[in-house]
Amino acid sequence: MKKIKYAKNTGVSGWELRERLKLPLEIKINMSLQRIRQWYEYYKGNVYISFSGGKDSTVLLDLARSIYPNIPAVFSNTGLEWPEIMLFIRETENVTWLKPKLHFTEVIERYGYPVVSKEIAKKIHDLQNPTERNKRTIFLRMGNEISRDGKFHIGMVSKKWLFLKDAPFKISSSCCDVMKKRPFKIYEKKTGRIPIIGTMASEGKFRMSNYLKNGCNAFNSNRPISTPISFWTEEDIWEYLRKFNVPYSKIYDMGYDRTGCVFCCFGTHMEQKKGMNRFQRMYETHPSLWKFCMNKLNLKEVCDYVGIKTKPRKVKY
Repeated sequence: MKKIKYAKNTGVSGWELRERLKLPLEIKINMSLQRIRQWYEYYKGNVYISFSGGKDSTVLLDLARSIYPNIPAVFSNTGLEWPEIMLFIRETENVTWLKPKLHFTEVIERYGYPVVSKEIAKKIHDLQNPTERNKRTIFLRMGNEISRDGKFHIGMVSKKWLFLKDAPFKISSSCCDVMKKRPFKIYEKKTGRIPIIGTMASEGKFRMSNYLKNGCNAFNSNRPISTPISFWTEEDIWEYLRKFNVPYSKIYDMGYDRTGCVFCCFGTHMEQKKGMNRFQRMYETHPSLWKFCMNKLNLKEVCDYVGIKTKPRKVKY
């Protein structure tokens, strides 16, 4: 097969994405398998699955190994994954474990806590660390420049979260970069393997933007990445797991929708609008882990300041 056949990014329109999201699972499976084959063949098998132990990467790994049984899975062990996730990963065959250079306590001390969202945390970090070199950035973050049409303030921190700049603790979006992305990049440089990742366009603006620009297989990006299930939905993931009886981490049977690092505060304020957030649920399901996060990692102070509840309503402090 000639490389040139798959060496070009193929973006999609918003209309195409909306139509693909509505496709039945069987068609989505075939489309994803095709994209995995394209990626695998283009890089002559020198690829890997980015595996977190979560349901999305579990489906991706099952898809990939249905056609390439020996494709490696790679996991970055931050040291603060859910116990059920760790157990599931240990039970999964052919997984390479990576280890970040810094412990989480070192990360929050050096960079800051991940709160609200990556976008907000990054902007607050800028405001907390003014220098001569970032005067322009601070100017924008404070809402001092309006777009030409006068409709929005360029790069501004929303008024709702502006108070975080005065927080008695550091805030940053660097945690994921340091503890997950950097170990993978080191692995890629060492092995030459190219990643396949189980992210979906519906998970956020950044991922949707990348999918619309590059499609599933971003051959020409600065860091080539394949995201073959980008056009899947949460419902598709669960349908696949149940239809094909694929084992998954039991953490999902305990009421959790997200299974990232246990200390991460990203999106927690949105969870409590719908019911219990991850920390309230952790108080009931993993009390020892809850105490570690609240006391040893100082998340009690962080959550209180941000307005995140840490105990179920029936529990009194």
